Amino acid sequence: MGASSRQPALLADIGGTNARFALLIEGEITREASLLVAVHAGPREAIEYFLSFLGEGERPRHAALAFAGPVEDGTAQLTNGAWEVSTAALRQAFGFGTLRLINDFAALAWALPALGPADVIAVGGGEAVADRPSAVLGPGTGLGVTAFLPGRAGGQVLTTEGGHVTMAPADRREAAVLDRLRDDFGHVSAERVLSGEGLENLYGAVIALDGLSAPARRDSEILKRGLAGDCPASVAALDLFCAMLGTVAGNLALSLGALGGVYIGGGIVPRFMEAFAASRFRERFEAKGRFRDYLARVPTRVIVHPRPAFLGLRNLIEQGR
Repeated sequence: MGASSRQPALLADIGGTNARFALLIEGEITREASLLVAVHAGPREAIEYFLSFLGEGERPRHAALAFAGPVEDGTAQLTNGAWEVSTAALRQAFGFGTLRLINDFAALAWALPALGPADVIAVGGGEAVADRPSAVLGPGTGLGVTAFLPGRAGGQVLTTEGGHVTMAPADRREAAVLDRLRDDFGHVSAERVLSGEGLENLYGAVIALDGLSAPARRDSEILKRGLAGDCPASVAALDLFCAMLGTVAGNLALSLGALGGVYIGGGIVPRFMEAFAASRFRERFEAKGRFRDYLARVPTRVIVHPRPAFLGLRNLIEQGR
């Protein structure tokens, strides 16, 4: 256990929509709270607000932050938001002895060794190979992609910006959808279709291509209507979303040799697990021609733990990284 893990530490999981905070005290995660990013000017103000509710004995001496954007030289900016963060500025403002700043999906990857059977739901595949890489991806406000590489000293995490790779179609229907989105965005990344905004983009493309009459909807309403089956455009958009997620997940498994499994995180998929398990996700995951049998062995699991990033941040602190 790292030296700093014996003193109170601030844990923060900051995304484009929500900033979640907790304390790590003697190995226990406690005092969890969630704040809307749009309500606060930046990380410093949100941290100050969270700390204002703590007692003097709970004041954290250290901090570990997971941030939804690329981290370089102790700084980061939200990919889907205006917040910026600097480890030097936060250490000076709050007097933290140590402050770790990592990408939010890197935190999910660090959480994998701590996930138990109740924290994941299997959606096809065989058994994980213990000494092989695991991949993590997840649609939420954006699309995060990372990997966990097992090995000595607790393993390593490969942080990527794989959510911004070019989205490839798997059939003519998807090609038409992506052509339509290309008119709007130029480059159509995986995140443009596999995120909350991505579900809205798919919905709009379906309406345009099929000549449907349907109102503008936010992602939560599209999901609700798609599951209810009472809006053809929402049903079609949700079907495309699941299939395209399968394509991207299968590509990632092949690229990383992820025989340790592919884990789906993020805030969208856990909201419709039954329909997701029955969707084209797994069929599309395995649809890689000569490597179908290879991928049939790879387990795909959805992370349903409510705060997996906190588990990953705790792992970092306890390892003294």
